[in-house]
Amino acid sequence: MTLPVALAGSDVIGQAKTGTGKTLGFGLPLLERVTVPADVEAGRAETGRLTDAPQALVVVPTRELCQQVTNDLLTAGKVRNVRVLAIYGGRAYEPQVEALKKGVDIIVGTPGRLLDLAGQKKLDLSHIRALVLDEADEMLDLGFLPDVEKIMKMLPPKRQTMLFSATMPGAVIGLARKYMSQPTHISATSPDDEGATVKNITQHVFRAHNMDKPELVSRILQADGRGLAMIFCRTKRTAADIADQLEKRGFASGAVHGDLGQGAREQALRAFRNGKVDVLVCTDVAARGIDVEGVTHVINYQTPEDEKTYLHRVGRTGRAGAKGIAVTLVDWDDIPRWKLINKALDLPFDEPEETYSTSPHLYEILSIPTGTKGILPRADRTRAGLRAEEVEDLGETGGRGRKPAAAPAPVEELPERTRTPRQRRRTRNGSDLGDAAAVTPAAESAPEPAAEESAPPSDGTEPRTPRRRRRTRATTGSATAVIETPAATEAPAAEATAPPLDEAPAAAPRTPRTRTRKPAKADPEAASTSTSTSEASASTPAPAPAAAARPTRSRAPRGRTPSPVVDASAEVYQAPARPRLKRPVRARVSAEPEVDFQMAPMSEPEPVQPRRRPATRTASKPKTEKSAVKKSEPAASAEGESKPRRRRTVRRGASQPES
Repeated sequence: MTLPVALAGSDVIGQAKTGTGKTLGFGLPLLERVTVPADVEAGRAETGRLTDAPQALVVVPTRELCQQVTNDLLTAGKVRNVRVLAIYGGRAYEPQVEALKKGVDIIVGTPGRLLDLAGQKKLDLSHIRALVLDEADEMLDLGFLPDVEKIMKMLPPKRQTMLFSATMPGAVIGLARKYMSQPTHISATSPDDEGATVKNITQHVFRAHNMDKPELVSRILQADGRGLAMIFCRTKRTAADIADQLEKRGFASGAVHGDLGQGAREQALRAFRNGKVDVLVCTDVAARGIDVEGVTHVINYQTPEDEKTYLHRVGRTGRAGAKGIAVTLVDWDDIPRWKLINKALDLPFDEPEETYSTSPHLYEILSIPTGTKGILPRADRTRAGLRAEEVEDLGETGGRGRKPAAAPAPVEELPERTRTPRQRRRTRNGSDLGDAAAVTPAAESAPEPAAEESAPPSDGTEPRTPRRRRRTRATTGSATAVIETPAATEAPAAEATAPPLDEAPAAAPRTPRTRTRKPAKADPEAASTSTSTSEASASTPAPAPAAAARPTRSRAPRGRTPSPVVDASAEVYQAPARPRLKRPVRARVSAEPEVDFQMAPMSEPEPVQPRRRPATRTASKPKTEKSAVKKSEPAASAEGESKPRRRRTVRRGASQPES
């Protein structure tokens, strides 16, 4: 329907569903309008119309669509030898600039790189005779409309303009009215189509849980009659994650999203077209205009943003009269968004059925064999994979994703693990015990720490015995006795009875070192008294070591040494223990005469009565005290201190002395 109007040179607005051949609708008129050297030689065109500057311009929103349209035009214009050049970002400037210098007939490009080269005076747009805006609504959504207007202002006013899109929003209609002259609006529909989608596409909508989606997709990909499949995600991170998971499950998958370099994106698309990869996980950058033969399944892993995106995603299958299956997985959070899409497109899936990877109706509807698991069997892994395609050196701009990541190792079904008893070998000090490890259970259970520690190692070196301090203090008067525990005396006997582990000569064991406190120096009388006291205590049973009190030290005033007097018949006075201070407290030195301290029997000290001030002054106080105080004031002033001046008070009415 478009060809007669477009070949006549009129402006055209073409609106048709995806997969109906819009590229052919504007491609043939462009090839007819350009003048090539073959036309001059055949006499169909004048020599003056021949030029090396571009004569036609096609503006597309994405790089993948730019490359596809370029390949289609090269195929169609191969007979006439039409020169077609693709200009888009992600590639180096130099090859594109050199191709422009050699001469180009048709340019297909994205808005950003076209404006860049035109601003550098590397691209001449003054000889453009025809302009095509493909997927104009997508350029509007991506924010390319201001760039498109700048490009259209650089073109000559007398030209042919064609605009093609699957949907036609109001902003695109306004752009057409502003820059097009009496356009012809052509809308191609089929009476067999129901709603906005193609009849050849069978649609299924399931409500699935987000954590079960990878398993669900893996089983859908093993359905009967499944050819190439495209999986659409909303985010770049999700697309990369799903591609890696499918690679581990044994599927030959590739990824196309914005975080990959242009070389990796073209490598994945090239492998998908050649059949080396049968699953392509991508974002919406590949939802527009990508035409690949043999796509039988399209899976919407995440719900699309709006109804237009849904139409373009689903339109990747069922193209050119072929049949396809579209499966949409709706999460619980995406139910409101899906209801809006369902209402806008008038689809019968207002309430999606809850579905899991083990649901029987999933196997029945999509023709999945019974017993299918989420891992592809090894017998079905016949694809070459993404690594079979080499990455071209495009001289990419930027450093993101130039080299594709290494393919992850596939997940294999491992056999069940059988546990074996753990073999442990006894060693001591890094050396194997050998035959000595066979010790009787009774010997193993008997605690002999002293024997084990004092036994010499096999290398003949002297063992190291840890220091042990086992002692308690018992105080009697000023003498201190150290009582050794039986464990310290029994250790040498246990060491002597311990059997040697090796044939090497055993070294003499070390005896534990003990410390004794030297008795304090005292007077002869005190020493004799303490000796008699210790003998008396030796005759009587000794108290328990735990009940022994620690001796306390008392400080004496400076300048004198106290001579304690101890009565042997009386009980020994033990001063109460007081907490140790951080800093030593010095004793106060008083001016009173020295008095000898004597040890007396324990008696309860008399309570000290606090001094209290009388509540009221007594009236019987003699008047002589006041006079005595007054008399003492001159004595103080006589020592050199100044006498305070008293203020004189004058009664009212009294005569003041004349000065």
